[in-house]
Amino acid sequence: MIHEMEIANGAQTEVIATEPVQQTSFLSPYIGFNGKCKEAMTFYQDCLGGETTFLAWKDTPMADSCPNGAENMMMHAMLKSGNLVLMGSDMTPPGGHVQGNSMSVCVSCSSLEEIHNYFEKFSEGATVLDPLGEKFWGGTFGVLMDKFGIVWMFEYSPLC
Repeated sequence: MIHEMEIANGAQTEVIATEPVQQTSFLSPYIGFNGKCKEAMTFYQDCLGGETTFLAWKDTPMADSCPNGAENMMMHAMLKSGNLVLMGSDMTPPGGHVQGNSMSVCVSCSSLEEIHNYFEKFSEGATVLDPLGEKFWGGTFGVLMDKFGIVWMFEYSPLC
């Protein structure tokens, strides 16, 4: 963030301009909770401290396609505590929720070039579950199951 002082009509005002933040790539566990995401992530916040953000299905542009009774399920949650990042969701993967197999690897990329490069490389022999593209929240995101059966999520958000 850039802070500048501007003087207009003898009054001093602060002008704050934002620039994309240079971020470093990192991996994060992403856990499927099958309806208990908010409860679980709140518990983890109690244990680890930090801040948790939640995005319910009903609060997204996809609300109209929400199955009956799933409106308050979490589409995405993220706990940040220092350098710790834990993400989760109530979204059910293809084939349904299987306890113990409800985890994915999320690669948070540092550039558009990097996310496209990774997604292309991981796509060899993979099943694309959500094509890589710009999403309603402003980030670039895609999901695939690699040839070994591991679900990989790739995300890049220039202002995060």
